[in-house]
Amino acid sequence: MSYVGEVLEGVKKRNASEPEFLQAVTEVLESLELVVEKHKKYRDNAILERIVEPERQIIFRVPWIDDKGNVRVNRGIRIEFNSAIGPYKGGIRFHPSVNVGILKFLGFEQVFKNSLTTLPMGGGKGGSDFDPKGKSDNEVMRFCQSFMTELSRHIGADTDVPAGDIGVGGREIGYMFGQYKRLRNEFTGVLTGKKLNWGGSLIRPEATGYGAVYFAEEMLKTKNDSMKGKVCTVSGSGNVAQYTIEKVNMLGGKCVTLSDSDGSIYDKDGINDEKLAFVMELKNVKRGRIKEYADKFKCEYLPGKRPWGIKCDCAFPSATQNEIDGNDAKTLLDNGCFVVSEGANMPSVPEAIEQYLAKKILYGPGKAANAGGVATSGLEMSQNALKMSWSREEVDGKLLNIMKAIHKQCLDASSEYGDAGNYVLGANIAGFVKVADSMIDQGVV
Repeated sequence: MSYVGEVLEGVKKRNASEPEFLQAVTEVLESLELVVEKHKKYRDNAILERIVEPERQIIFRVPWIDDKGNVRVNRGIRIEFNSAIGPYKGGIRFHPSVNVGILKFLGFEQVFKNSLTTLPMGGGKGGSDFDPKGKSDNEVMRFCQSFMTELSRHIGADTDVPAGDIGVGGREIGYMFGQYKRLRNEFTGVLTGKKLNWGGSLIRPEATGYGAVYFAEEMLKTKNDSMKGKVCTVSGSGNVAQYTIEKVNMLGGKCVTLSDSDGSIYDKDGINDEKLAFVMELKNVKRGRIKEYADKFKCEYLPGKRPWGIKCDCAFPSATQNEIDGNDAKTLLDNGCFVVSEGANMPSVPEAIEQYLAKKILYGPGKAANAGGVATSGLEMSQNALKMSWSREEVDGKLLNIMKAIHKQCLDASSEYGDAGNYVLGANIAGFVKVADSMIDQGVV
């Protein structure tokens, strides 16, 4: 059995009940077979065995009181995965599906994604099975304060810098930051995704969506093509989906779908800026359902369906993990889709990825294509450390340059290891080498 095979066997035995984590580890490690064969130092230093094991897992209870005076209890988790190149960095997710396995998968992916950004950030992830949907602002505040009361012991501007994720936006970040400040008596850049008037960065809300489109544009440039005139399908209807559409519109493309957990809309005329403003009000303020878009603009609504049956040139999965299965991928490819740029984390199942690679379409995996969000979080950390802020144009320019650098790293690594244009291989290798070499430099820790 190969070294990679041996490590995978061990991971599967120790983490048998964590399918998402096993999926992520398998995909990365299988890409590294050539690297570890070529460089003996990685085996000699047991890098694979070390890199698949989090440095620290913190699990804690979160008691809080609802508006009726009842005591409620949720579970809080923080996975501090790898700090070889910088403080742990990764979002906090509030969603009923949150468990240790999902957060380990997300933290593991974050290690390589953060490495690719060229910024000094390690990888981590956290969250709770708390569901902010249907909760009052006061209930969310009380939960966030209780959550941060425990989490504050384990994070800091030079230790672990969480951000937002699913279920955690500016409101939740604000409540957590306020509690951290109260407990620690310090105003510091311990969280990113803050509002502008108290230390946030311009472009941060837009960054993941913008970055996924910038990455798609870079992939298209390798074929002497661009986003102009492309018909695009987008899943989700939150931050990532909204700003993916905004940037596609800026670059001359047309997005025709959005979705939420109830179903999808198909607007053949395209979601222009006016319609997008309606979506932002609907989802960010009213917290309504995407069906209301179909009702207002008299377009097609597909109850209980994802948007991957709609004919398109480019697909931007921006909702959640494993949202494109093998059948969805086949439908996309049969309908002529030739670009997939992932705004979500691991939205394509392995069978779907195999089909993308077999057809040699332009496929940007999440750890590369959606790294714009954490890259801009890193820029927010820099601004906080410098105690200054940059203009919108400065931050957007830096984001564009980072996405170009990520694309180049992926392309160069895939070429070096004999499969030019395979962005999965390139992203995994480029992200791994920087972290692994740093781990060796720092000894067995």
